Amino acid sequence: MVDVTAKQPTIRSATASGTVRCGPDVVRALRDGAVPKGDVLAVARIAGIAAAKKTPELLPLAHVIGVHGAAVDLDVTDDGVSITATVRTADRTGVEMEALTAVAVAGLAVVDMVKGLDKSVVLADVRLERKTGGKSGDWVRAE
Repeated sequence: MVDVTAKQPTIRSATASGTVRCGPDVVRALRDGAVPKGDVLAVARIAGIAAAKKTPELLPLAHVIGVHGAAVDLDVTDDGVSITATVRTADRTGVEMEALTAVAVAGLAVVDMVKGLDKSVVLADVRLERKTGGKSGDWVRAE
């Protein structure tokens, strides 16, 4: 684990994204609110926020930091569910792993809730989109 004791806390944020690819029947059920397990997007949103706060419990070398803000947005598209998570802190290290974990767990929650309708759904393209703050400064994924 990297020792960050001497670093000064700064404001930092990270945004990650991912997709759950679903077939047309699942997309239709999501749009109609007809998934038997309930409100998929609400459950996935809460799962993602909770996961961001538990990242150091899941990743052994991640620092325990204060997650001061976490937003998980899900959007049903023609191909499935698009997920974006932004995590913010004022701490000694960044929140990239927290944002990625939020997206991954939100995506897994979607998969869990729709797998009874279609076992072929895929969680894909979990990636960091941008980060701000810290020693390395700001970074944005090139298109």
